[in-house]
Amino acid sequence: MSTRNEKYVFEGSERELSSMTKDLEEFHNDVGLSSMWSGVSSMVDTLRDSESVTRSTSRRTFLMGTGAAMVGGAALVAIGATPGLAAATTRAESRLHLTGATTFPPAGYSGDLAVAAVAASLENLAVFAYNAGLTAATAGKLGAVPAAVGTFAATAKSQHTQHAAAWNAVLRQNGKKAITETNPTLTPTIQADFAKVGNVTQLAQLALALESVAAATYQAETSKLKSTAAIGLSASIEPVEMQHIAILYYVLGMYPGSQTSAGTPLAFSTTSAAA
Repeated sequence: MSTRNEKYVFEGSERELSSMTKDLEEFHNDVGLSSMWSGVSSMVDTLRDSESVTRSTSRRTFLMGTGAAMVGGAALVAIGATPGLAAATTRAESRLHLTGATTFPPAGYSGDLAVAAVAASLENLAVFAYNAGLTAATAGKLGAVPAAVGTFAATAKSQHTQHAAAWNAVLRQNGKKAITETNPTLTPTIQADFAKVGNVTQLAQLALALESVAAATYQAETSKLKSTAAIGLSASIEPVEMQHIAILYYVLGMYPGSQTSAGTPLAFSTTSAAA
């Protein structure tokens, strides 16, 4: 790892990084969001039918209103967010809090809803980490930060906010409280590691580690899900986390294959880093 005061030198092309971030956002908006919210609605209906959860909102109303507006409109941030929606997202993020909880998921969250709670807590932690990095960069604590790197970080943070909104939509529509805390297992480690961050390289390494845990956890937890709808929702989010990982490797000037013990390309998601 680079030293705290080492100057970050971006060896890639800002133009190429900007193009990668644009492709990431287009894929998320054109494919990921529709699949994700369709998965949320299907999962809500599936759990409602299997667990006899009373719900007054129809599937159509949920898709067109409640689901899209969940967590203060956070699900729409990446799609040409208006100032009002941006402010709503800021308020939603302000409700998130770091946690020292020892019991997680909370009592009463079982089966697929327990997986949803864990996923939401991981997404919350990612939002916190990216937000903290962007705040530090704005304050000049990380040295010179290429504009394209900042744009990617803001994009990734927005997408994690939307992922958390999707899982919390499932929880709320099934009579559970939304998960506003960060994952208690990883929070102490992320806090300790972030305290050592002094440049963009270290921040990117921290983000890469967190994204790797998120992707691995989705891979591991998907196999534990019971409903086809829940599997579909999880599967619609994991590819976005993997795209974040690929771009972070580029930011660090590294090929994915250089990180494997055998020197082989990191072509598939694994479960080795799962939370």
